[in-house]
Amino acid sequence: MKKYKFKLNGSNYYVDIRETSGNLIQLEVNGTPYEVVMETEVKTTKTPVLIRTEPRPTQKVDPLATSESIKKVVSPLPGIILELFVKEGDVVKTGDKLLVLEAMKMENMIMSEASGTIRSIKVQLKSTVLQGDLLLEII
Repeated sequence: MKKYKFKLNGSNYYVDIRETSGNLIQLEVNGTPYEVVMETEVKTTKTPVLIRTEPRPTQKVDPLATSESIKKVVSPLPGIILELFVKEGDVVKTGDKLLVLEAMKMENMIMSEASGTIRSIKVQLKSTVLQGDLLLEII
């Protein structure tokens, strides 16, 4: 299976690991077979599990605003907000720059798809967003 060469106190040792099962290992040292029992079983590595450290804030719904009057701008890709060009209350026209989103090591300019006033901005500089996350609202 695996072969190793060790030098200990000036003597060479050739170790050939023949078989492993659980905590029992069969090997040869300089041609002499041995069975070695490990104190604990060799553990196999597991696939790491991604755990989000910060919970995502929930979006509050304003009951006075109608859903038809609010235009929501969502993230097209997961990334990081690098730059914001607008603030709440700014008037924007279709095609105006809203923000820069870095995704896959590329800077993506997010432009306004509608005219109106910036109602709320849901992100901050250097914040991480996922695809489909709400970035800002225009009324």
